[in-house]
Amino acid sequence: MSWRAPFPELTPIQPIRERADPPRSVPAVIVAMSGDTRRNLPTWALFAAGGVVTVGWAAAVWTATHLQADPTLHAVALFGHLAALVVGLGSVLAIDCFGLLWLLGRRRLDEVLAVASGLHLAIWGGLAGLVLSGVLLHPDLSAPLTRVKLLLVLVVAFNGLHIWSVHQHLVRSAGAPSRLLLARSGISAAVSQAGWWVATVIGFLAAQA
Repeated sequence: MSWRAPFPELTPIQPIRERADPPRSVPAVIVAMSGDTRRNLPTWALFAAGGVVTVGWAAAVWTATHLQADPTLHAVALFGHLAALVVGLGSVLAIDCFGLLWLLGRRRLDEVLAVASGLHLAIWGGLAGLVLSGVLLHPDLSAPLTRVKLLLVLVVAFNGLHIWSVHQHLVRSAGAPSRLLLARSGISAAVSQAGWWVATVIGFLAAQA
């Protein structure tokens, strides 16, 4: 007769393995943070967004020439203008710094894309805040530098739409972007930096005049 344990349902204690979720792919991580980007953004949608940006920019310029704010409202608008600049330019610098760290091998591409996904809204919010608050600052449209600044705002907005498209392509590249895509990304980053900084310098010079 063989010996049987009095409680056959009990089994020797097995080592407990820590359960861990399987690693997520690069596209899955970014999709979870920035929405479903599995489908290409239609070309007509980019053109439609560009049309909305152009109409909004033209309306802001026209309103600025026909609206005169009182001193109190002007001061509030100036503070809002500076706050929007901090938010917008600060977000652009953060994304580009992470991009530079990726080029140096200090960050992964998915980390850069995750940061960009989280800061896109802040950049557009900062740009919109600059435009709306600038309407109340009564800019001197007869000054050449002011005209250059206004054009730069439009260029930065169009470049932002292009970056939006490039971001989606980078997400779908699964961590192996083509040279053309990297070139587009680098050019867009350079245009963005130049636009924001030159517009900031022009605004500073106009305030000193």
